[in-house]
Amino acid sequence: MEIKKIHIEKSKFELNLKFYYFLKNLVKIKLSSNQVELILRIYYINSTKNYEQILQKIIEDFILNLNNDTKKDKLLQFFNEIENKWDLKLMIFSLKLYLIKDLLLQEAKIKNLLDITKLENLNPLSLEYDKITTYSPYSTRVNGALLSLIFFDKLEREELNFLSNDSVSFLKILSKLGNELTKKGIEPNQIFMLMFSESVNQSIISDSGSNYEERILSVLLDLGISESSITKQHDKNDSSTEFDFFFELENRTYGIGAKRTLRERYKQFIKTAIMTKIDIMIEITLGLDLNEEKAKTIRKHNVYIFVSDEIYNSKYFLKELEGIHPVSQLTLETLKSLK
Repeated sequence: MEIKKIHIEKSKFELNLKFYYFLKNLVKIKLSSNQVELILRIYYINSTKNYEQILQKIIEDFILNLNNDTKKDKLLQFFNEIENKWDLKLMIFSLKLYLIKDLLLQEAKIKNLLDITKLENLNPLSLEYDKITTYSPYSTRVNGALLSLIFFDKLEREELNFLSNDSVSFLKILSKLGNELTKKGIEPNQIFMLMFSESVNQSIISDSGSNYEERILSVLLDLGISESSITKQHDKNDSSTEFDFFFELENRTYGIGAKRTLRERYKQFIKTAIMTKIDIMIEITLGLDLNEEKAKTIRKHNVYIFVSDEIYNSKYFLKELEGIHPVSQLTLETLKSLK
């Protein structure tokens, strides 16, 4: 099967490249909404003049009056890239989208915030809690991409009845300018998404994977174990094993390994169990990859296992084996009862 060569017109590529340059650098320069409004005001007051005269007015009335020399230099370089009236229209379009960006970003994060509120009533070591925190950053990204697609579709069709009257007036002008530039070859949604996705990525903090240890620490602290008494250290007799949590409780030493999935790491704990003098060894894991063979092998060496309640309740063999507990039973009483 022959794949035909994909060709992008040079003029279209250069126009969209400049569009991305404008959007990207507006984010870097970090203009305030008041500063953007001032530039737009100067532009519309002088709209009957040619693009060079308008640029000169923006430079004289706005840029040269800035107190921040760094921002001043960046803006002078930015406006130096405007070489004709279409570049100026593109810059104005970019400025307006720059204002819209934060509104879309906040909207994109709302679903994520609603999911986060569910965590209040969940065990931090449960599968449901882990799922929400794992999907959290992806949720914001996907929501942002879909919102952007819907926004530009409505903008193109001038379907703006979902907004307030003031917003409709602003977006009608934006829609007209956007459609005008689209005829010249601009791809608003695709290029905007390049910049918007970067903004989304910078605004979110992944709460998955590596944060599993933090959640276990919070559970241990809630049990009343002093944070100052908890350390992360290698086993004295087997340096290949690192305990994520090591502490003493009623004159007994506890070493805890904490990984969302076991993979082959559980074998290190078995080796350590043979060599070490530690009193109690524990593996805390979600249990996603914990099969019957692994469970029996781990327990054979007197290493206790705590798994998410969902996994514990779904796998009958876990209930049959002594020394395996759901994380809801990770209590001070349980720890003290381990032998």
